[in-house]
Amino acid sequence: MLTGVKVALIGGDARQLEVINKCSELDASLVLIGFDNLQNKFSGISYTELTPDTLEDIDAVILPAVGTDDLGNVESIFSTSDLRLTEDHVGALPKHAKIFTGMAKNYLRSLCAQFDIELIELFNRDDVAIYNSIPTAEGAVMLAIQNTDFTIHGSYSMVLGFGRTGMTLARTLQGLGAKVRVGVNKPDYFARAWEMGFAPFYTQDLHAQVTNIDLLFNTIPTMIITAQIIANIPHRAVIIDLASRPGGTDFRFAEKRGIKAVLAPGLPGIVAPKTAGRIIADTLSRIILEDSGQRRNVE
Repeated sequence: MLTGVKVALIGGDARQLEVINKCSELDASLVLIGFDNLQNKFSGISYTELTPDTLEDIDAVILPAVGTDDLGNVESIFSTSDLRLTEDHVGALPKHAKIFTGMAKNYLRSLCAQFDIELIELFNRDDVAIYNSIPTAEGAVMLAIQNTDFTIHGSYSMVLGFGRTGMTLARTLQGLGAKVRVGVNKPDYFARAWEMGFAPFYTQDLHAQVTNIDLLFNTIPTMIITAQIIANIPHRAVIIDLASRPGGTDFRFAEKRGIKAVLAPGLPGIVAPKTAGRIIADTLSRIILEDSGQRRNVE
């Protein structure tokens, strides 16, 4: 249980509702900041504004999937007020406090380093990334269906990257009957893709590999689908880029050539916010439970 642990949630989207439910079930003391327009209010939970005083006795701060922008602004779909995390806020936290987010920009990393506050980026964890790969794969398939006039079954589908998301996506496409090629950059990835029944190739040979594809899914967060690659892709093909913004595709050239290209980062929070929220909530609560237990043992 999280009895006696004080948790502040600042901003966010529908995923945060699952986090609130989970922490509430575990008896944490919750403070919600940036939830003033929430339609169905939670009972027994404090709603307040973002001030240094509010954070003075907080054990854990939970930020949205993308913690802040480059100026410290925090997004919240449940509030019309501006939320900005500053030095005064982070400096007011107890030294044992932790800040949780999905991924952090340099602004938030620098702020936490300045005040020696531990920052935990959940999306860097293997367990969270693997769980999240499931709604990501389902969302990618949904986009493919919406943007094509042919079935995935029997299609020539290509997945670039064979990490946590790429592996799940390739297996999902294969299960739907697609002929799946996988672009990799390491021999061990090549061997694993071959063992799983895919047609692997090295990304350095991408130009030659794209000549007859129907669907191209990218998970690599660097510019890999360049103008030269797009020039070799059939006009019927659809590119679905799952990498973080700005993606790994030359979208300008794709549009110029008349090839449909969709940038689709953050699919879990879009297509399955409840599931994505549970993934975050379960991981968060486990980390906070372990941390609070360690602190009690020390005390």
